Amino acid sequence: MAANGIMNIVDVPEAIAWQATHCDEAGATNTARVVRALLAVLGTDTAVGRRMANWQGLSLQDAMPLRINGGLHNLLLTGADPRLGPVYAGLTTDQSTIDAIVADLVQTFDAQLLPWLDGPPQTNEAGRSWGFMSALMWLSKRVGPKFEINELGASAGVNTMMDRYHFDLGGVTVGPPKSPMQIKPEWRGPPPPDAPVEIAEIRGCDQAPVDLSDPAAALRLKSYVWPEATARMGRIEAAIALASEQTPDLIKQDAGDFVAAMMDRPQESGVTRVLSHSIVWQYIPEATRASIEAAMAAAAERASAEKPLAWVALETNRETFRHELHVRYWPAGGEETLLGCGHPHGAWAEWFDTP
Repeated sequence: MAANGIMNIVDVPEAIAWQATHCDEAGATNTARVVRALLAVLGTDTAVGRRMANWQGLSLQDAMPLRINGGLHNLLLTGADPRLGPVYAGLTTDQSTIDAIVADLVQTFDAQLLPWLDGPPQTNEAGRSWGFMSALMWLSKRVGPKFEINELGASAGVNTMMDRYHFDLGGVTVGPPKSPMQIKPEWRGPPPPDAPVEIAEIRGCDQAPVDLSDPAAALRLKSYVWPEATARMGRIEAAIALASEQTPDLIKQDAGDFVAAMMDRPQESGVTRVLSHSIVWQYIPEATRASIEAAMAAAAERASAEKPLAWVALETNRETFRHELHVRYWPAGGEETLLGCGHPHGAWAEWFDTP
């Protein structure tokens, strides 16, 4: 579950170029042009430009380009400035023109955009729950059907409501058919095992959880969505509807403290305790990652056939751009198994023929 070497990019222009390429690889060409235009911001006499140019730390691991990209998208969503509309719609494609637009937006809204650099993007995405549910079905055949889920970096708690979603995973269906949240990625490869899943408990943590009942907070969450991903916007609306019916169980807590606390809780016999996360490991500081791994190692030693433990992660392989689904479980030794991979926002999923 360790971060890949490419995350250690310190050079700011290199990090911006890498992020733009990643957007292209994910099919978000228009967003890629906006991210690439951040190179023009570095030379501006603005607070945003200076802070970006003098970024302290690993600019890519910190998702610095995506932080300010969310702020720029927010200007359009709030109606503060419409100039990026034609860019996101693919009508304006000349990079030099987009560079000028973005540089001028930063000049105009410098004070408003600066706070967007204070924290990582809230990349909550229900589409990624295909990985969690598929992994639970795979685990069900090995440890039993009942699970207690504990999610890191849960943001608005979108994936902590997955027990209320309807899934169609390569023809294998699970969940309430009439749910407003329909998860049906384009499926590649064989389907996951058609095994029962019962989620006994599900909760998440985040250092800055988002309240979906707050319109301003919900709009901020939408700001991090790449505009090409219209289906993602629909899923956020569905998540807002579900959250209004029953609030997600979210804890404002550091990821390391959360894992330590959850692993120390009494565990019901016959229920597998699961640590889960998606596209979040890269944002967790190295020291915190080490503490999580230590807490999981200690919990693994206590795991038994009656009280199993599992670790499910859908994270980015920064060398290949693949978003890979890995699972480990105990007391079966904790060997890491690659179950599949998928689009970063759940547009497609590929299941490997894992026995």
